[in-house]
Amino acid sequence: MKRHLIRYKTKPELADENERLIKAVFQELGDKSPDGVRYMTLRAGDGTFVHLVETETDAHAELITGLAAFEAFQNGIRDRCIERPQREEMTVVGSYRMLGE
Repeated sequence: MKRHLIRYKTKPELADENERLIKAVFQELGDKSPDGVRYMTLRAGDGTFVHLVETETDAHAELITGLAAFEAFQNGIRDRCIERPQREEMTVVGSYRMLGE
């Protein structure tokens, strides 16, 4: 099981567009309903986005990156950002009733 946190900050005028592109990713995930993937995105008021991704294997991670909506989201991400995406592998230290446990 791999868990990643990706964090970045968008330009204020492009935060809504970024959110729209992310919602399209979740729509496609919902339509395809792949196993082995858990994914959540949070947005702060200042345009900071945080993506939490959990995949069972590297192949499962490709289920997300291979989506047409994800490719559309990735296209131009650097142009939408003030702070470029930072990706970190994470481990769960503790969790209480988070994400439907």
